[in-house]
Amino acid sequence: MAGGWSRFALRFSEYYDSILPESIWTPPRLRNREWMFIPWGGAPPDRHRAFPDKKSLHSYLRSRAPHSCFHSTAYYQDPSELKMAEKGWLGADLIFDLDGDHLPGVTDNDFPAMIEVIQGQAWRLWNEFLEPEFGFKEKHAQFTFSGHRGFHIHVRDPNLLHLDSNARREIVNYIRGEGIDIQSTILDNSGWGRRALQGIDSTLEKLSRISSGVSGKGALINELHGILSTRANSPQVNLKSTSRASIEELADLAANQDKVSRLKSDPSLSVFGPKCTPIFWELVKGDSSVVIGTAGETDEVVTVDTKRVIRWVGSLHGKSGLRVTELPLERLDPDSSNKFDPLTEAVAFRGGTVKVRVLAEEVTAEISDERVEPMLGDEIEVQESMAMFLCLKGWAEICK
Repeated sequence: MAGGWSRFALRFSEYYDSILPESIWTPPRLRNREWMFIPWGGAPPDRHRAFPDKKSLHSYLRSRAPHSCFHSTAYYQDPSELKMAEKGWLGADLIFDLDGDHLPGVTDNDFPAMIEVIQGQAWRLWNEFLEPEFGFKEKHAQFTFSGHRGFHIHVRDPNLLHLDSNARREIVNYIRGEGIDIQSTILDNSGWGRRALQGIDSTLEKLSRISSGVSGKGALINELHGILSTRANSPQVNLKSTSRASIEELADLAANQDKVSRLKSDPSLSVFGPKCTPIFWELVKGDSSVVIGTAGETDEVVTVDTKRVIRWVGSLHGKSGLRVTELPLERLDPDSSNKFDPLTEAVAFRGGTVKVRVLAEEVTAEISDERVEPMLGDEIEVQESMAMFLCLKGWAEICK
């Protein structure tokens, strides 16, 4: 975050002053939730808070106007206890965090493009995995824009609240395709079998473009390298190489139509050799799965952590100025005529214009239909919501 944050802290304060206590959304069983708040200016988080009702929460927000607000995904007997072991864990929501920062080949430097990709991933997670394959019901789910780079799916089915970390990890592993013999599933009429068939064609098409040397070859190699690097972090994945050179080697092998025909006739064959065949199948899995966000401080998948905190719906995100916003499932669909547009609908401030100096290179931002693609050092006059976004991301500073 660039300097001048006090200006935006004041606007956050005005936002929390403007909302009525009764209009605040609170998670189910509010009294059993732990809350955490991040203050402005780099002070330590204020943790182990608990609130009996909306009024007391609202009072805290008005007095502190924090940079960011979180509540526990877990339910506790005594959420205000300082030691986790003494809180008395009662269960936890099942959370799926999709963050554009974790997508191979995607960068938030082109923010609107990243949001479009991650929204599609969130829809796909629900539409291809959670509902059809796990049987999760829409009535137990809440869908939210995180306020920054992604979307959250909260599942509050009473039958799932007591799942331990190992059970939650099995769900994540299945979605990632870990432990799945993908060559065998192609012969089944299963979810992964159908995804694998599509993934084969998609992966072969990308490899063909790399081997033919088309424009954008480097970006494609980076995308596939990102997939391999992500998948190689799993202890169940054993690849001899994840290098860009290996991807180019695979692309050259995949240009041989005889090998491709043999692969499609019998997926069990190692048509690309002992080194490149495993790389190919991990790329197919990566193309067919969904990248679920990780918790940076522990590198533990958010879904697996039964004592995690998640951003509170209705709060402002201190790294963007956008509001954490709930949306109905049908509006998550990126192909819907009425799809959710977070870069317009999650905007909380609509003031005048502000002049900012750009501190970042090659960035693209779009807020409330205002789009900027500035160069490093540019001084531009933008709407307040855009200025807040650029400055809180550290991409710009207010001109003195």
